[in-house]
Formats: sequence, structure tokens, C-alpha cells
Amino acid sequence: MREQITAIEFESFCVQPFLDNDSETFSYVVYERHGNAAVIIDSVLDFDAASGHTRTAGADRILRFIREHDLDVAHILETHAHADHLSAAPYLQKHTGAPIGIGAYIRDVQAIFKDVFNFEKEFLPNGAQFDTLLQEGEYIRAGGLQFEVIHCPGHTPADCAYLLNGSALFVGDTLFMPDVGTARCDFPGGSSNTLYHSIRKLLSYPEDTSLFVCHDYPPETREHACCTTVAEQRASNIHINDNVSEAEFVAMRDKRDATLAMPRLIIPAVQVNIRAGHFPPAEDNGVTYLKIPINHLR
Repeated sequence: MREQITAIEFESFCVQPFLDNDSETFSYVVYERHGNAAVIIDSVLDFDAASGHTRTAGADRILRFIREHDLDVAHILETHAHADHLSAAPYLQKHTGAPIGIGAYIRDVQAIFKDVFNFEKEFLPNGAQFDTLLQEGEYIRAGGLQFEVIHCPGHTPADCAYLLNGSALFVGDTLFMPDVGTARCDFPGGSSNTLYHSIRKLLSYPEDTSLFVCHDYPPETREHACCTTVAEQRASNIHINDNVSEAEFVAMRDKRDATLAMPRLIIPAVQVNIRAGHFPPAEDNGVTYLKIPINHLR
């Protein structure tokens, strides 16, 4: 069951969130208020780990919305290679024709996990699996929508945020809602020191800048939420705010990360997401397989 969330309106654009309850992930369709250009951010492919079956119910909701509003999707963006859900980017690309983009440092993540999973020799960690590799300071345009690419590593080396028309930031996993905190940093290539500086960079934007998170893990006292502001984060984020030093944040984050279990879908998700959402090549029996490293990941 997925919650229906009302679109959030700005002067020149609207943001329609889509919540996947299973992974507590927010995907977004961003579109012009007075045009039909649109961008999809952080899509989800339904995946049952027990059976290995995929479904496209969540992605189909996005496609229905796009058709109902007569939108023209110009880009499909990922904030990073997610470890808690599989991307539906190839399925959405099949139906929209839009290119798939991610931060250029995905090559570092690919190099790490190519060795972890001992991928086939044909897999090259050069980012070519994606259509667009995005650099810090680069702009992505779609009609009246303009996204500035902000490299914000720490959770992974490749995390990006996207600043839309100077007034809305899509921050991926870097920040959560203020009462939830910040991303973990204990995946390969992660760094709590680096995350601290990435977050401070994001929180240097004007206080009324809207922040859209990729995940929300709400306490029982509230429903899922996806949008906060720079001011709210600076005042009350439970992990990092204007009264928390780098040393305090790093000590807290490292201690907390040491207690966290691995995400439920990390093994299938990473294998698929560093391939731009594509599955590994089928083997000689026509079946596609994902690998589980035994006694290797920690």
C-alpha cells in the first residue's frame, strides 16, 4: 500500500512525491507549472528478495502520473547508487526515452564493488552504463527547470544533490528529516568527516531553501514526510545542527554506524544500481543471477 501525497507547488515548478512504503523511499517527479518538461529523481523497482521477483507497480504509478499530466520527461536522475532499493530507471527510460544521469564519481563506487562481487571482466568501472555523468557545478536543463549539480560525498563517494531553480534541494540520503538525522557512512568509500562537510555545504544555502529527502523513517508520532528547509535542519537536526562540531558529529556518526545492521536489500541493490539499474547479463541457461559474497561484507 502506497500513500498518495499532494504535489508541492513553487512559483515555477511542482514536485510530486511518490512514497515506496517497503523501503520508505521517496521518488520525485518535478515538472513545470506552465509547461510540460519533467524530471524523475530516485525511482524504485519493486523487488521481492525471497523469490527474486521484480514488479513495476511503483514505476507504473509514476508513468500514470506523467501521462495524466501530459509531461515530457527530459532526464531520469539518481542521487547515488542506492543500497536499500533497486532503481527502476531502465524501465522508466524504456517508456520515456529519457537519459539516465548520476554523479561522475559513480566510477569510484563501481571500482569498489566490481571487486567485492567479482563481476564479469566485461564490466568496466568507467560509468558508461549511465547516459550522463554529472560534475560538480554542472547544470541540467529541462524547459524552465534548471538543476545545479552539487557533489556531496560521505554516505558514498558519488552522492549528489540537485538544486532546482535556486529554491529546492534534492539531497538524496545525505540528510533525513530533522527528527531522523543523517545518512550512515560505514559503506565502502564512506566517511563521516566528509559527510559533515557535505552537509555544511548544503546548509549554507538560504534558510528558506526547501530540502527534499530520499528516505524518511518517522517516529510513531508522525506520518512520513519528505520536505523540510535549511532553517529547520540548522536549528533542530538531531545529528547535525549549528551547535554540533565536526568532532562531535564524527564521534556520534561512527559510534552509531557500528551498531547498524546492513540494509536488507544492499546485496541485490548495489549490484544492480551501479549498472544504472540494469541486471547482470544472463548466463548460458538464459537466467540472470545476483551474487551473495559469503563472510566477506561487514
